[in-house]
Amino acid sequence: MPHHDLVVIGAGTGNAVVDDRFSHLDVAIISEGPFGGTCLNAGCIPSKMLVATADIADTVRDSDRHNVRARLEEVSWPAVRERVFGRLDAQAAEGESGRRSTGWVTVYRGRARFVGERELLVSTDSGDEHVTADRIVVAAGGRPAVPPPIADAGLPYETSDTVMRLSEPPSRLAVVGGGYIAAELAHVFHSAGTEVTVIEQSDGLLAQQDEEVAEAFTGIAADQWDVRLGREVTGLSGTPGDLTLRLDDGTTVRADTVLVAVGRRPNTDTLDVERAGIACDDHGLIEVDAQLRTSAEGVWALGDVCDGGPPLKHVANRQAAVVAHNLLHPGRPREMSYAVVPSAVFAHPQIAQVGLTAQEARERSIDVVTGRRRYQDVAFGWALEDTEGFCKVLVDRASGQLVGAHVFGPQAATLIQPLVLAMSFGLTAREVAERPMWIHPALTEVVENALRDAAGQTDDGS
Repeated sequence: MPHHDLVVIGAGTGNAVVDDRFSHLDVAIISEGPFGGTCLNAGCIPSKMLVATADIADTVRDSDRHNVRARLEEVSWPAVRERVFGRLDAQAAEGESGRRSTGWVTVYRGRARFVGERELLVSTDSGDEHVTADRIVVAAGGRPAVPPPIADAGLPYETSDTVMRLSEPPSRLAVVGGGYIAAELAHVFHSAGTEVTVIEQSDGLLAQQDEEVAEAFTGIAADQWDVRLGREVTGLSGTPGDLTLRLDDGTTVRADTVLVAVGRRPNTDTLDVERAGIACDDHGLIEVDAQLRTSAEGVWALGDVCDGGPPLKHVANRQAAVVAHNLLHPGRPREMSYAVVPSAVFAHPQIAQVGLTAQEARERSIDVVTGRRRYQDVAFGWALEDTEGFCKVLVDRASGQLVGAHVFGPQAATLIQPLVLAMSFGLTAREVAERPMWIHPALTEVVENALRDAAGQTDDGS
C-alpha cells in the first residue's frame, strides 16, 4: 500500500497547492480528469476565449454606430474551437507531464474515494490501488447539476463541460438556467449565429446581481434572445437534433441542442467523505474552518468542494495559497477572509460586482447612499457610443465607507478593481474619489464620478 506525506485530490486548483517548497516531501496528486481542472478545460479560460471571439463578432456587426461599414462574413467555429482547445489541451497535458517529471510527485489518474481515515481507494484503468497519507487536501471540485426531467429523459443534452467542444454551433439552442454560465454561453452562441432561447425559473436573469443590474441585463437579453421567465422545465422529448422542452405553463420550446446551466454541485458524493470523518453541510459541501481544515485530522479542503466562500476561481486560488502556507508552517497558520470578493459576468454587456447589492443592504438595514454615473456621462463613454452602461456604488451614509459596487458595461471586470482595492483597504468614497488623480478621458472617470456622487451625500464630515 503506497504511503505519501501529502496527497492532493484534484489537479485543478489543488495542483496549485504544491510547488518546489514541497520537494522534500513524498507528494501524490490524484485526478480523474485532465490537469487544470474545470477552469482550464471547461470553464473560465475556454469560455472567456470564446467570449472574446463573440465580442469581436458583435463589434463588427455593430460597427455602423461608429460610421464604419463592415460586414461579418462568418464565425468559423471549427477554427475557433481548434484555436481554443488546441492550446488548452496542450496546456493540460504539459501540466501533467511536468508533475510526473519532478521525481517527487506521484500522479494517479483515476477516481479517489475514502475508505478510512486518510486512506483512499483510487480506481484507475489498470486497477484499484489503496493509498494512505499523513495529510490530505481535498480539491475535487464540482460538476454541473442537471434537473431530473432532463437527466431522466434519455435524450442528449449539453452542459458547460461539453457544449464548448461542439463541432458546430447549433441552429437553435435552448439554455436552461439564467445565471452567469447561461448568460455567457448564450452570448457566445448567439454571436456565432445561433437562435437562443433562455428558460429561467426566476422573474429575471442574473437574479443574484444588484436589482438594477439584473433588470437592465434582462431587458437587453430579451431584445436578443427568446427569454422565458418564471418557467420550469417539466419534460424533454423528441429525438437527437430535434428536441422539445415542456414547460410548467404548458408551452414548449423546440431546439437542436439543450444546454443545462442551472448551477453546479460539489463532487463530495463521489468521494465517500463520511468514511474519513469529514463533515458536510446540507448542500454536500465540506465544512472547513478559517484555516480550511476539515473535521478530520490532517485533512484540508478548498475550492468548489468546500463551504468556504463563493465558488470562484480567484477564491480557490487564494485558498490554495492559504492551505499551502498552513501545510508548510503549521505553527503560524493563516486564515481565509471573504470580506471583499469581486466577481464578473463576461456576457454582453459585461458585469462586475463587489460587496453588497442594494437589496442585501436593505435586508441588513444598512443606511446607504447610492452614487451612480452612466457611461454616456463621461467622454470615453461618448467615444464608445455606449448608452446602456453605468457604475453604481453603495456607501454607508454615516461613515462614507464603500459597502458595494456594481459596473455594467464594457470593461466592467477591469473598472471594478479600484473599488475592490478601496473596500479592501477601508477607504471612504471621498478618499478614493479625491486623493488619486484619475486619467481623462479614460473610462475610469465613470467610477470616479459615481464615487463623487455618493460622497456628496454622506455624513462622514470630510
